Amino acid sequence: QVQLVESGGGLVQPGGSLRLSCAASGSIFSINAMGWYRQAPGKQRELVAAITSGGSTNYADSVKGRFTISRDNAKNTVYLQMNSLKPEDTAVYYCNFVVSDPAGYEYDYWGQGTQVTVSS
Repeated sequence: QVQLVESGGGLVQPGGSLRLSCAASGSIFSINAMGWYRQAPGKQRELVAAITSGGSTNYADSVKGRFTISRDNAKNTVYLQMNSLKPEDTAVYYCNFVVSDPAGYEYDYWGQGTQVTVSS
């Protein structure tokens, strides 16, 4: 089993910054990809940013140029640096790890979610 623990959410004014962290622990053979998703009230969960084991990144158009995803392989941790935050970034943010076992089977794991609120 793998456990993901998120931190870093909170209340911030428009134009401000926050940094989210998500650390994985447990039985981890290989992490294939890490990502951040968000879900606003009444909306579907959407991909915000993702990073592969090779370092390739992918961002939602709405956050390009403002958010940066990064990882620390030694710590099994993924980060999301969020700058120039807007009220429409308000949502619960979830981290996601795609982990494979020695046989090559992949498993999805999710963090518990952290609230980000952008408001004056």
